[in-house]
Amino acid sequence: MARYVARIRNFIPGVRHADSNIPSQGVTVDMGEVNYGKDKIKMSFYNPLDPVPKYDFYAKDTWSGRIKSTRPSLDVLRKPPDDLPPPPEEDGRPKVKLVRFGWVLGVMIRCMLNIWGVIMYLRLPWITSQAGIILTYVIIFMSVTITTITATSVSAISTNGKVYSGGTYFMISRSLGPELGAPIGLLFAFANALACSLNTVGFAETVRDVLKDNSAQMVDDVNDVRIIGTITVILLLCITFAGMAWEAKAQILFFIALLLSLANYFVGTVIPSSSEKQAMGFFGYRAEIFVENLLPSFRGKDGSFFRMFSIFFPSATGILSGVNICGDLKDPSGGIPKGTLLAIFWTTLSYLLISVTCAASVVRDASGSLNDSLALNSSVHCSGLGCKLGWNFDQCEQNRTCSFGLANHFQILAIVSGSGHLITIGIFAATLSSALGFLVSAPKIFQCLCKDNIYPYIGFFGKGYGKNNEPLRGYCLMFFIALAFILIGDLNTIAPLISNFFLCSYGLINFSTFHASVTQSPGWRPKYHYFSPWTSLFAAVLSFLLMFLFTWWAALVTFAIVLCLLGYVNYKKPPVNWGTSYQAGFYNMALSFSMSLSGVEDHVKNYRPQCLVLTGPPNVRPALVDFVGTFTKNISLMICGNIIMEDEKSSFPQHSTDMLVDWLNQRKVRSFYTSFTADSLKEGTHNLMQASGLGKLKPNTLVLGYKMNWQECKPESLQDYVNTISDAFDSSYGIAILRMMDGLDVTADLHSAGRSSAIDNPAFDADEAPQCEKDETDQNSDISDDGSNEQVRSVFQTKQGRKSIDIYWISDDGGLTLLVPYLLTRRNRWKKSKLRVFILGGRETMEEDRKDMKMLLKRFRLEIEDIVVITDVDKAPLAKALQRYEETIAPFRLSEEQAGGDIQELKRLSPWKISNKDLEAIQPKVERTVRLNEIIKKNSIHAALVVISLPVPDVTCPSSLYMSWMDALSYGIHCPVLLIRGNQENVMTFYCQ
Repeated sequence: MARYVARIRNFIPGVRHADSNIPSQGVTVDMGEVNYGKDKIKMSFYNPLDPVPKYDFYAKDTWSGRIKSTRPSLDVLRKPPDDLPPPPEEDGRPKVKLVRFGWVLGVMIRCMLNIWGVIMYLRLPWITSQAGIILTYVIIFMSVTITTITATSVSAISTNGKVYSGGTYFMISRSLGPELGAPIGLLFAFANALACSLNTVGFAETVRDVLKDNSAQMVDDVNDVRIIGTITVILLLCITFAGMAWEAKAQILFFIALLLSLANYFVGTVIPSSSEKQAMGFFGYRAEIFVENLLPSFRGKDGSFFRMFSIFFPSATGILSGVNICGDLKDPSGGIPKGTLLAIFWTTLSYLLISVTCAASVVRDASGSLNDSLALNSSVHCSGLGCKLGWNFDQCEQNRTCSFGLANHFQILAIVSGSGHLITIGIFAATLSSALGFLVSAPKIFQCLCKDNIYPYIGFFGKGYGKNNEPLRGYCLMFFIALAFILIGDLNTIAPLISNFFLCSYGLINFSTFHASVTQSPGWRPKYHYFSPWTSLFAAVLSFLLMFLFTWWAALVTFAIVLCLLGYVNYKKPPVNWGTSYQAGFYNMALSFSMSLSGVEDHVKNYRPQCLVLTGPPNVRPALVDFVGTFTKNISLMICGNIIMEDEKSSFPQHSTDMLVDWLNQRKVRSFYTSFTADSLKEGTHNLMQASGLGKLKPNTLVLGYKMNWQECKPESLQDYVNTISDAFDSSYGIAILRMMDGLDVTADLHSAGRSSAIDNPAFDADEAPQCEKDETDQNSDISDDGSNEQVRSVFQTKQGRKSIDIYWISDDGGLTLLVPYLLTRRNRWKKSKLRVFILGGRETMEEDRKDMKMLLKRFRLEIEDIVVITDVDKAPLAKALQRYEETIAPFRLSEEQAGGDIQELKRLSPWKISNKDLEAIQPKVERTVRLNEIIKKNSIHAALVVISLPVPDVTCPSSLYMSWMDALSYGIHCPVLLIRGNQENVMTFYCQ
């Protein structure tokens, strides 16, 4: 027993045990807490092979260093020990130690470095001078409101399961689906590349100013920024190529430099100002300066509240820096909420302090000239704020020629600080760290998008290198995008564009959280609870609104790009399943609407043929699938049913359902698929008719293919087929039987082409001739022929041109015989086809019959090209046609010896046998049927489809006699034939209520 248990435990991958740990038979295994950090596992007392719940059984990856574990399958649990497969062997590959970051270094510091960017150093004092302290605080708090709510939304999403590499794209796509996730992922990667260019331009501006101060300008202001920016982004690219570990070390140095520069600034505000600094507008903390700077003073082309807002907002966009490298974090779920919110708190506090301190100590306008001191020009009269402080800046204020002050000089922090060099170092650190962070984030996002194969031609950039799977090709792509915008050379032009893209991303993130919450999906269980779906919705609406208030044309362009990308994904429908909130929402809507329909009584005006189609495996009868899919698509229910015989189910592939659903999706047939195991076709169909559907979404019409081999098959199979039709009539179902000259089954064609269907079902006889059409397909058809290299085309995938649909309305069934052809003509491939109706009548009443039918069809609002009254159906058919009919039923007739015995007993044992009494009862019908077949072949030689009323079998009619009846009716017709019969209830009406 010990060896047996040892073998069992060795069979479970990732588990190693010592023999001493094996419990003996009859001993209950300890079911205490499982130690996931060790290579051991505990078993339940049900079965020595049945383990207790374990984390590794649910994990999809092994990045944490553990060996991948899988629980034993049901087959393994049920098999005796001797039938167990051998245990898996160790692959012997060395375990790679990956670089992972904690929440401080990986999230908080990274976010703070990206938030503390170029805007804080070079534009925040200028924004304060334009908007005033009050409106600047409004801008800061509005930005922080959006970013904080977004951070809570990000925290909720990131704690609702493991987050992999891909950051924002990964979260949105896995929450809202690829339709919205993929466009936003593409735009967000682009926005990160733009943010890299923004910070690089800020760095280049600072270097240019330093060069100008030292009389070392290279060309001019703009071109110097371009040259320096290009060299800088190349150096940053080299750092990213060195790997994440080097990038993290560089970020630590940048963070230390930033803290020193900020401390240097705040110390400088309390140091008494020198004459040189006073000439530049810095006077230390003064109440009059504070009061003067409270209110806005907008100037120049950028002088508006929302323009200031759009320029400032990029300084709040670094909150997702930790999320963007979530694949490199030790604990994304725990680190992202903590690190992101703390980063927002500290950076917001620094913004508020910098804004109020510079606005309380620096005037808006200053000349920078020591000659403007009133101490040197006491006789000069002045009226501005500078006069109260001992300086006359009136002339430059009036002429708008001041070079210094909050409103005119971007390097205010360097003037105010204790050491301007430390501020310069801080600017270098802030801009370079942000540029480096965005340059790292953008390729990581884009790499995840490439690997998902949502869009074509981008997979090249998804290749990873090294132990951390670095996207080196993505780095190069983002480098060129950043370089293109660096060449613009104007920070104020780039900033609003970045705000636009980031606001769009933030809006979608918040909407993702809102949508996931309100759909109440059982899979939405975030560990982070400090969020509200309604605040997320508020932030989403505010983000989209600000996009248009900032730069309306950029917002329109962004939405246009998103719609185009969304339309592409909707059209291609990538084969991904991420358990999105949209899926949960669709489920809720479907459930709600289904329940609503259940309380509404059926009405004839809303009748639609909801079809249960006995296709077997759908890929074996593509023509039947295409035909029904054509008139049901987008308007009614279609279910492809597959009856699996009990004695054949073991040969049916285990995962065939997924294969067949994929086949239907590739063919773009809107149908459900279901299979049922039964002892006979009748039993399986009966159960499907009873169990299929939900509420009002329940089949009312049974569609099946004509049994081409009814004369050669086993009599029991023939009886089963006819009993299925009879049972459908007994269940008040409509019946439709499709017959084609070459049959419907293409199994032989699939095998001959070397494409084994692998899902043949013996319940549906695969002995029909292959049906394969080579006609030109309609590119705009309702049934797609995508993947035609793997799928057999059918005649129903081609345009029918101006051929007619001939309807032989022999019996009034409630209108189903008319309704199905009409629905066909609403489709692209059939819209040029004309409807012709043939009815039975007498020579004397022919005109009256045509007039009555014309009035009825007019009331039905059907466009009928022609109405033909058949008056010679009572004429005797051709002798050879009757002879052929006699030959078809001859094998099923009772012999003379049998006829002389107990006929009732014989028919009980062989219900398919035909007696002379049966023939006599049906003989008049048969002659008319054979004659009608001759008329159909003559009148419908150019028809695309012939629709004939299906005769209803008598309960005493033998199955072979009924099949011969249908055969005589539809034999020799070159085009597809549809034998159809309603359930005698009206499905069409000419009343409005």
